[in-house]
Amino acid sequence: MAESTFAARSYRDDGVVLRTHRLGEADRIIVLLTKHHGQVRAVARGVRRTGSRFGARLEPFMVADVQFVRGRSLEVVGQAVARGTYGQEIAADYSRYTAAAAMAETAERLTANDGEASLPHYQLLVGALAALSRGAHAPELILDSYLLRALSTAGWAPSFTDCARCGEPGPHSAFSAALGGIVCHECRPPGSPSPAPETVQLLAALLSGDWTAADASASGPRREASGLVAAYVQWHLERAVRSLRLIERDAEPVSSPTRQETSST
Repeated sequence: MAESTFAARSYRDDGVVLRTHRLGEADRIIVLLTKHHGQVRAVARGVRRTGSRFGARLEPFMVADVQFVRGRSLEVVGQAVARGTYGQEIAADYSRYTAAAAMAETAERLTANDGEASLPHYQLLVGALAALSRGAHAPELILDSYLLRALSTAGWAPSFTDCARCGEPGPHSAFSAALGGIVCHECRPPGSPSPAPETVQLLAALLSGDWTAADASASGPRREASGLVAAYVQWHLERAVRSLRLIERDAEPVSSPTRQETSST
């Protein structure tokens, strides 16, 4: 009877660890983005003890096959088998670590109340972490590509060709986070930045996954693109991603107007 009750309360799923924090003397609360069950918060009991069976498998940026047992307020981790050991390579490099932290924070925000769309968000995040861990591209490029694609998956796909408001064929020379990307002269809100054509081309490459073009980009367009991406993320999440402040930049990000300022223009 006890075994059948346990089986009814338990389930398995692959999950990527977004965040952890301590609970008591030896336990830890783990926040995971799972493949099929959305965002899951679970208690890993005894995970901080030296002899823990699965402590290293439940560190941030690790991917694991996890057995969960349903609890009253939090799930309980029963088992964890490593699927993708990306944490060590990412944590060894500051640029990779801060990029991964910003990705995890964004993923947590985007999936907090949307369990049905967990699979594309999960696949996107795992792919980005894998690319970071092996140094496939510059960390800032992987981060900005992930942010643009994650927002697209959430329904906020930007336009970097035609006008995001009226659809007028591009190229255009103004950017508006509030309107959804590049806009024409007629739709341009007052004070909108005018990125360089090379920056717009880089943004389009990062969104589409054209890594040949992205890797060949210069430092100036990369800095400007990062500022625009940060503004776009902040606008649609309606709050800043705190981890983005840790990203090493050579220039200040482009500021984004507030919703109140936009509505008053």
